[in-house]
Amino acid sequence: MIEFTHSLFAQVETVIVALLFVLGIAAFTLSTIAGGGGSLVLVPLLNWLIGVSNTAPVLNLGAFLGRPSRLIIFWKQIQWRVCLYYAPAAIIGAGLGSWLFSNFKIEWLQIVVGVFLISTIWQFSFGKKERSFNMKLWYFAPIGLLVSVLGTIIGALGPILNPFYLNYGLDKEKLIATKTANSFVMGISQISGYTFFGLLHNQYWVYGLALGLGATVGNIVGKQFLSNMKSSTFRKWLIGLMMVSGVLLIYGVLKQFL
Repeated sequence: MIEFTHSLFAQVETVIVALLFVLGIAAFTLSTIAGGGGSLVLVPLLNWLIGVSNTAPVLNLGAFLGRPSRLIIFWKQIQWRVCLYYAPAAIIGAGLGSWLFSNFKIEWLQIVVGVFLISTIWQFSFGKKERSFNMKLWYFAPIGLLVSVLGTIIGALGPILNPFYLNYGLDKEKLIATKTANSFVMGISQISGYTFFGLLHNQYWVYGLALGLGATVGNIVGKQFLSNMKSSTFRKWLIGLMMVSGVLLIYGVLKQFL
C-alpha cells in the first residue's frame, strides 16, 4: 500500500495540480455566471496539459466533484419534474458514451455540436428573445440520452443543454440548479463507466480531484455574482459563452488537420 501511494505521487506533477486548481476556480466561476460552459473552455487547456486522451475523464471527474457544492447552493431552485425525465435517460447515455469513448474516435461529432452552439446566437437574436421554440417536458428524455452520450465522449457539453432549458422557461438559478442535479446523476454513471473501461487511473484521479476542489470554490464565488445579475444579462452571457464554446470545439478538431 505504501509503495503504491509513493508510486502514485511520484507520477503526479505538482505544477499541473496547482494549475488545475486555479483553472477550476476560474472556469466554474464563469460557468455559474453564464449557466455552464466553463468545462468546455477548459478542453483545449487540458488537452495541452494532460493529453487529449485523458481530458474527458479528468474533466468530467473534476466537474462531478464540484457539483455537490453547487447542488447545496441552489437546492431550493431545482425543478424536479425536469430531472424525472432527463436523469434516467442520461444514466443510460453515459454508460453507452463510455463504451464508445473506449472503442472509437468520433472527432467529427465536436464539429456538429460546435455548429449548433454557434447557431444559438441567431436562434435567440443575440439574447433579445427569451425563447426560440416550444419546448415540452417529455423532450428532456431523448435529449438526456443524446447529450449524455456526446458529453461522455467529448468531455464537456453543458452549453448544448442551455437552449432547451431556456425554451422550457427556466432562467438563472432555476436553470443552473436543475442542470446541476441532472449532471450530478449523469456524472455518477460517467465516472463508473470511465473506471470500468480503465480510462481513469493513477495520477489522473489526483488531477480530477484538484480540478474538483477548484470547481467548488468557483461555484461559491460565481453564486455571489449571479445573485445581482438581471435575467437579460444572464441570457446574454449564456448565449455568448455558447458561441465561444462552439468555436473552441470546432477549432480543437480542425487544428489536428492543419
